Amino acid sequence: MKNIKYLFVAVFTLIMVNSCTKFSALNTDPNVPTTVSPDMLATQILKGTFRFWNPNPTDFSTGNLWCKHTALLQTNPNPYQYYYSYWPYGDFSGYKNLTDLKRMVEYSAGNAAESSYKGLALFLKAWIGFQNALDIGDVPYSEAGKAEEGITQPTYDKQSDVFAEILTDLNLAEADFAAGASFDGDIMYNGDATKWRKLCNTVQLKVIQTISKKVTADQKARFAAIVAANNLMVDNTDNFQLTYTDNPNAWHPFYNGEGTRIYDGVAKLVVDALRSFNDRRLFYFAEPSQYLITGGLLESDFAAYEGAPTELSADQLALNNQAGKYSLVNKRYVTVSAGDPMIKLSYAEQCFIIAEAIEEGWVSGNAKTYYESGVKDILNYYMNLPSAATGVHGMAITQSYIDNYFSGAAAYATAGTKTQRELQIWTQRWLIDFFQGNGLNYPQFLRTGYPNFPLDPNTSMDPDDKTVYPQRWKYPTEELVTNPVNYKKAIDDQFAGYDGINKIPWYLQ
Repeated sequence: MKNIKYLFVAVFTLIMVNSCTKFSALNTDPNVPTTVSPDMLATQILKGTFRFWNPNPTDFSTGNLWCKHTALLQTNPNPYQYYYSYWPYGDFSGYKNLTDLKRMVEYSAGNAAESSYKGLALFLKAWIGFQNALDIGDVPYSEAGKAEEGITQPTYDKQSDVFAEILTDLNLAEADFAAGASFDGDIMYNGDATKWRKLCNTVQLKVIQTISKKVTADQKARFAAIVAANNLMVDNTDNFQLTYTDNPNAWHPFYNGEGTRIYDGVAKLVVDALRSFNDRRLFYFAEPSQYLITGGLLESDFAAYEGAPTELSADQLALNNQAGKYSLVNKRYVTVSAGDPMIKLSYAEQCFIIAEAIEEGWVSGNAKTYYESGVKDILNYYMNLPSAATGVHGMAITQSYIDNYFSGAAAYATAGTKTQRELQIWTQRWLIDFFQGNGLNYPQFLRTGYPNFPLDPNTSMDPDDKTVYPQRWKYPTEELVTNPVNYKKAIDDQFAGYDGINKIPWYLQ
């Protein structure tokens, strides 16, 4: 009887195992991958790194306030407009990608594009480290992403060392892309290793110039060598940008944002600069002031556009907006789902970087040529932008207009002072980022002090000193718990023990 019982149990078990196996097979979705490939990881990490952090009109609007491109015209003041933030802390979450990057490289072993995936891993580590160092100060880099090796509390490298290691990694990445092939999973350059190689060189130029207050002779020599080698971006087709599409998962963040746009004014700083240059980008960026149109001006008239002072109180801005006094952000931004790409680094910016370096004597060359090339290329960019085909108020940018752009205030001040010429370069570089939803170039303002961002102590929301510009973000709050020893050492070494937004990091001292 006992043997029969055991036999029954055995047979029943075999039946159940077989049934479960068949059930599992029947319920496996053939469209869902069961293994991870390097291209899947590349797409995931690139999207997480370069997509706007929260793609909706309200947050995208906020993202444009920090660098004084726009002003919020509502009674409730947004701290981003008044030199503070709802969350004034940096973010180390990008370091979590380093483990996935390691997997990406491992899974690419034997792949024809293995070297390119190695280059991508190094580039992204450098990009993440560069942003973190600029945002905060001393940050983990050499020990970042090594939790699997038992390093769960990485040391904070000195900012100077971080920049040096970033330059090393970008140089190695460039070599990897040079030896690599086209690769899958790339949402930025469609797997073109040649473009990634150029980008690695351009980013090195940007890193070196960003630390111009602390730059070494060797770093200047490296800058000059990269320019001389001339393996850099050549035009707008090399721009490093995130392109939006008609796919609902990849729409421009401001699409369908009319309810937000009606409270988004173009900043006076932007309008005044564009008017002084007779720059038709004004008609691409803005709507005319309804108050001035009612007064008899035409939408094609530069004088019909009035910018909003970003330092004015929220209440006053809202009242003036109700009266139709300001130029709002152009309606085209909410009507085209595949809107303007988000530019992360452009050929135009590369030109302005080199033009400034020539003025500073780092490299030889004609700064005027680079300045004009940069302006012409960004104008050409808008001239050929599909999302700007309409809604430019009868003032489209044409080739003839570009050819005749450099007159009046836009002409390079060859006979002027170096300061006058650099102010021109810095203004044009700042204008590239209009309505890009990012504050990536705020460190350039901190470095140069230009454009002169308006600051009114009566409206500033800086909690420590309302007369100064914030210099950095605070360390992520979780660091006080997860990495307290290194956190304390970092703020003691850099900022006399106080983790404040006005403390000046090494690269700006």
